[in-house]
Amino acid sequence: MNESSPKVDLSGRVALVTGASRGIGAVVAKAYAAAGAHVILTARTTGALEEADDVIRAAGGSATIMPLNLLDFDKIDAMGPAIAGRFGRLDIFVGNAAMLGTLTPLGHTDAKEWQRVMDLNVTANFRLLRTLDPLLRASDAGRVIMVSSSAAQSPRAYWGAYATSKAALEAMTKVYAAEVETTPLKVNIIDPGATRTAMRARAFPGEDPSKPKDPSETVPLFLELAGSSCVFHGEVRKAELKVKAA
Repeated sequence: MNESSPKVDLSGRVALVTGASRGIGAVVAKAYAAAGAHVILTARTTGALEEADDVIRAAGGSATIMPLNLLDFDKIDAMGPAIAGRFGRLDIFVGNAAMLGTLTPLGHTDAKEWQRVMDLNVTANFRLLRTLDPLLRASDAGRVIMVSSSAAQSPRAYWGAYATSKAALEAMTKVYAAEVETTPLKVNIIDPGATRTAMRARAFPGEDPSKPKDPSETVPLFLELAGSSCVFHGEVRKAELKVKAA
């Protein structure tokens, strides 16, 4: 965990983090476990999930791995009842998993790939919210954190599918925030900024990989928004992650 991370106590909380096998999802899951939460780790790759689980347990934390392809909507729909049956609660949901898609002019974008990007980045998160909604509303301090991108607010040429999907994700999340405004739920969006992830390496193959900051630099904001004292709701919060000067 980053040394500047706030002291947030998540003892007794159950958190679900998608895309938890690497990058931002992995460091956030580890930080939540270190803060006392039981973390449900989801991703497609079982081996990488097991590695993250091993790290959490070695540090004295508690986790459950749940290998899941988020394009399998029937399995997503079953997650809410499954979590309720096994854990009896869910307090924190972090929607981190996403795909970039091919960076190409809109006129050349493959329709099937466009749909896959929308399905994973938007529709999967909609279905997760729908199946997890009863559990999150039942929590005395429910927290939803969706991971977006600066591309949602400042679209870039050739980023059509990804930028559109993140803009849609932000709109959907703000709609949900408005719907639960009179409940204890706090719903927010994080724009992590330039972060050293596999997705960024694909998007910027010529970039010096040492310039973007480490994913661990995002941890303080994820902890702040997950804590019971969080006051933010329906906002896009930016992690202070800027590409380092050469």
